[in-house]
Amino acid sequence: MTSALHQRLRAAAHAAHPRVTGRVVSIVGLSVTVAGVAGAVGDLVEIGDPAAGAVVPAEVVSLNGDRLACLPLGPLTGIGTGSPVASTGAPLQIPIGPQLRGRILDGLGRPMDGGPALIGLEHFPVENEAPIALERGRVQQPLSLGVRALDTLVPCGRGQRMGIFAGSGVGKSSLMSMITRGTDAEISVIGLVGERGREVREFIENDLGPEGLARSVVVIATSDQPPLVRLRAGFVATRIAEYFRDGGQDVLLLMDSLTRTAMAQREVGLSAGEPPATRGYPPSVFALLPRLLERAGPAPVGSITGLYTVLVEGDDHNEPIADSARSILDGHITLDRRLATSGHFPSIDVLESVSRVFGAVTTREQKANALALRRMLAAHRDVRELVEIGAYQAGTNPDADRARELWPRIDEFLRQDMDDTTPAPRAWQMLETLLAGGA
Repeated sequence: MTSALHQRLRAAAHAAHPRVTGRVVSIVGLSVTVAGVAGAVGDLVEIGDPAAGAVVPAEVVSLNGDRLACLPLGPLTGIGTGSPVASTGAPLQIPIGPQLRGRILDGLGRPMDGGPALIGLEHFPVENEAPIALERGRVQQPLSLGVRALDTLVPCGRGQRMGIFAGSGVGKSSLMSMITRGTDAEISVIGLVGERGREVREFIENDLGPEGLARSVVVIATSDQPPLVRLRAGFVATRIAEYFRDGGQDVLLLMDSLTRTAMAQREVGLSAGEPPATRGYPPSVFALLPRLLERAGPAPVGSITGLYTVLVEGDDHNEPIADSARSILDGHITLDRRLATSGHFPSIDVLESVSRVFGAVTTREQKANALALRRMLAAHRDVRELVEIGAYQAGTNPDADRARELWPRIDEFLRQDMDDTTPAPRAWQMLETLLAGGA
């Protein structure tokens, strides 16, 4: 049976099903309490009178006897006590197909770029199971990101999950745009969750550009959207990435940011009556993170390489969301505010950044070169203050002496303009030449 015929039969069955309506009992904060209609957690209900054209979709988030606690996916203007409520009998589903390449969608998977409607595509629920652990492939092939400091010192593998940890205004979005344009992944899926509305168009037109957009799918839920829309945007982007992965493609999933997704879940959990725990985050937040992050990675066919930005509050890299994400992910990229304020871009602190698949995606020679540069960077950091006050004696630390000799070239290697894309083979060659210059 074709998917189009299946959809028509399902639509006909839904149309023939009697419409049972309930009513709104109360509205407290973000939560709408509904009575008189059946539903399960995750189901969508429609609040309002279709004849009046004021229908707001909402998702069931908790049950209390015969009453449903629902969170809206739109503004509640015009909705009051007694407003009719009808159950759809199904969770949120989105249309997915090859036609999504180059499109811009909202947090519920609907086109927002003025392009053609998504007609004739198969619909999929946004929730999905992660690949079974023993059926996952191993991360053994490198994925070029086009950023020299990452491809050589913090290399990423196909199917790896990495976090980009930084405070606000340190260059996370700029690094994401560099990676999107410089990667050799077949397709990129970008989720912008909780972004400022002003920055969205700038990112798409300036940072991503027409070339990057042509081989990407962008999902956007700005900071003014309801919390459930912001939460679902991360799952929508992940579900789209899973579709292309299941087709055998190597997908790059970038989500900016994981922290704002967790904040949206905090609003949802508190509205559903959960008690606040660590720094006001309810327990459901820490259950959400592995459920979302484990869906990326290698699969029996294809892979999803996940890069998730983590906004650390007050530059505290041990705050709850950063600490929990670091324990789940396969590595972390740390951005340093001091580098950013000094004009060093990308502001990657390579000594504080770790790739847990480093040994699996590099050759013996590449590993030796990367470790040699890391030793020099560490030695230079250790003696920097002594050099500045004139207390360092040459010959005390051979790695530090060599780092001082090569420092202008090392600094030039680690800096990279946003428009400069360096494929990984070229980056390794540049590193080998750099190290040979100090021999």
